[in-house]
Amino acid sequence: MRGVVQRVKSAAVRVENQTVGQIGVGLMVLIGIGQEDNRDDVKWLADKILNLRVFEDDQAKMNLSVADVGGELLLVSQFTLFGDCRKGRRPSFSEAAPPETARAMFESLTEYLQKTGIKVETGLFQADMDVELVNHGPVTLLLDSKKQF
Repeated sequence: MRGVVQRVKSAAVRVENQTVGQIGVGLMVLIGIGQEDNRDDVKWLADKILNLRVFEDDQAKMNLSVADVGGELLLVSQFTLFGDCRKGRRPSFSEAAPPETARAMFESLTEYLQKTGIKVETGLFQADMDVELVNHGPVTLLLDSKKQF
C-alpha cells in the first residue's frame, strides 16, 4: 500500500459539486492499493499514518502525531499511485489492485483508523473527485508498506 501524506490546515473532496468529505487540521492521505497488498499492509499503513510525528510541538519541532494534536484524517483512494511511468509515455497500472479488492482494502483501512476515535472522512471510491487542500508547511511524505521508497 502506498500513501501520500499531506499535513493540512483543511481539506475537502467533492463529487459532482457535492462535498463528500471534509476536515480541518490534520492529514489528507492519498491511498494506493497494489495487487500484492494484504491485511498486514493495511495495519502497517494505518499505524504509520496515526503515529507520524509531523505536527510541531511548543518548540517548533515536528514531534507530534495527528492524534496528539486532535487532528482529523481525509482518505482518498487513488489507484494512480501505482502508475508505472518508466516505459513509454502512458502509465501502466498493472500493479494496482483490481477495484473489488482495492475497495475492500480501502474500507478496511478506513475502519481501522475510525476505531482509534480520530475523525476520518473519505472520498468516494472510483468517482471523479475534486480534492482541495491547504498544505501546511508544506509537509508531504511518501509511504510504501513494501518499503520501495
